[in-house]
Amino acid sequence: MRLTICHLYPDLMNIYGDRGNIIALVQRARWRGIETEVVPVTIGDVLDPERCDILFFGGGQDKEQFIVAEDLRTVQAPQLHRLVEDGGVVLSICGGYQLLGSSFRTHTGEVLEGIGLFDAWTVAGNKRCIGNVIVEAGFTGVLRTLVGFENHSGKTYLGPGCQPMGRSLVGFGNNGEDGTEGAMYRNAFGCYLHGSLLPKNPWFTDYLILTALRRRHGPDVELAPLDDTLENRAHDAMETRIRRLGRIDSGVV
Repeated sequence: MRLTICHLYPDLMNIYGDRGNIIALVQRARWRGIETEVVPVTIGDVLDPERCDILFFGGGQDKEQFIVAEDLRTVQAPQLHRLVEDGGVVLSICGGYQLLGSSFRTHTGEVLEGIGLFDAWTVAGNKRCIGNVIVEAGFTGVLRTLVGFENHSGKTYLGPGCQPMGRSLVGFGNNGEDGTEGAMYRNAFGCYLHGSLLPKNPWFTDYLILTALRRRHGPDVELAPLDDTLENRAHDAMETRIRRLGRIDSGVV
């Protein structure tokens, strides 16, 4: 079996260790003998939804979001929508997550139009949401926790066309108000969890890989088990530490 992982705007949208998510996907696939190819897709390229199994879209500052927003909307959007409607897997983090919603209103009042993949919109807040987070997620049918790191001032709100990835146990989450974190539509996920997210949460990495493989090869595909003793210890140690310290209130900026 083979996986093609498309990395959207890797030269512009890659902060707080987001590239580590690509590394985790590749390594956990290779440990199982699954061949992988990472395809960068940036300005001047066109995403091929037929070729892509998993698409990753990382975070960036407002400046980088302005640079990629027009290309995303005018060039990549039709292919991205095709990919997701066909069952393709997408993971987007922070700035990438915001641009996959309908709009992002910045601190200066400018509005960046998104592509509406998620029924969600973002407005700049006056508080920096920063610190380690724990999210309780049940989208696999089993309640599990995700640990990560958030650093954003955008406040994202969800409409009825998508569901949150989970409930924020520690941290601000989507907006610091409703207790939600992230968004899901079909097999597309968006959230504010940097850190990198996937190396800290191997079960989620495997879920994305398995979902992508079943799209290509049918529902009977299963992943060979890995010895995740060390990975799970690291996850549990981080979760324990975050619970002990609690949420950090960063104050008004």
